[in-house]
Amino acid sequence: MSLHSEIFEQPARLAHLLEAGRAGAESIAAAIAARQVNYVFLAARGTSDNAGRYANYLWGAQNGLPLALATPSLFTYYGQPPQLKGALVVGVSQSGKSPDIVSVIEEGRRQGCLTLAITNAPDSPLAQNADLVLDIQAGEEKAVAATKTYTAELMAVAMLSAALRGEEALWSDLGRVPAWVESILHLDASIARLAERYRYMHQCVVLGRGFNYATAFEWALKLKELTYLIAEPYSSADFQHGPIAMVEGGFPVLAIAPQGKVFESMLAMLRRLSNEHKAELVVISDEPGALSLAQSPIELPAGIPEWLTPLVAIVAGQLFAYHLTRAKGYDTEKPRSIGKITETH
Repeated sequence: MSLHSEIFEQPARLAHLLEAGRAGAESIAAAIAARQVNYVFLAARGTSDNAGRYANYLWGAQNGLPLALATPSLFTYYGQPPQLKGALVVGVSQSGKSPDIVSVIEEGRRQGCLTLAITNAPDSPLAQNADLVLDIQAGEEKAVAATKTYTAELMAVAMLSAALRGEEALWSDLGRVPAWVESILHLDASIARLAERYRYMHQCVVLGRGFNYATAFEWALKLKELTYLIAEPYSSADFQHGPIAMVEGGFPVLAIAPQGKVFESMLAMLRRLSNEHKAELVVISDEPGALSLAQSPIELPAGIPEWLTPLVAIVAGQLFAYHLTRAKGYDTEKPRSIGKITETH
């Protein structure tokens, strides 16, 4: 099993999760509705933190649930957890073993909150301490860089959103995700050729907004883990408030810009970067106008609802990071300084 093969597992894993996990997601949604939850308090680290960023937008937009990202050090080192009355306390962790994330769930239960674990390890300490468990069912992930567990976490978040809404049309859209991901995998060879152009790149920024704010962070994380680039993620809005000053001719900017409510603002940013700053653009989009601005365009399938684009767009980012790692001569299976499971306190 390799990183590349795990990237290619994703359509099958997502399809399986949808089929096998829908009843569980609907049961969890019923439990949440019965408790009249006022907001979500979510704890995660690393890749799972980026799944939390997706939940922040999705559960807010589609379910009216404000989401606060936890600061686990308040629960461990400082011993001063906030008051969580009225919260659904959620821990997201692929391994379910990180003590600081477990501590947030434990405190949530102590305060009488409903608690939920989203994990690939239903027998883990995180799951054992939660009232509810949503198993992402991604199978064993041997590669250090998380790919299939990340998209499975996104799918779990999206399934729970659909279950809370109770609209069959949302489930129908979810059912199309595996085929959309499969279509990205068909771009593998072309993304490999494209990545060769950037083999000497040492730094870049990664831009996204709205639902794909999470994608910008996850793409940047994969580049840091695998290629050792200085890859800084930004909201395109925040990027205008100072960081854009670093961009000069040829500076690499990677962007996720699918059609949707934030598209026009992303397109305006890409035009500015192209015309005024002469930036080197890598753009993931389903819109010809955005793709035409890029030296390196990566086309998404047409017709993906904006709320589901992060599940598809990140697969293009994973392939780009994988092939750039190989182009730079690094080992995709043994990135330096990190292991598969990181247990923080």
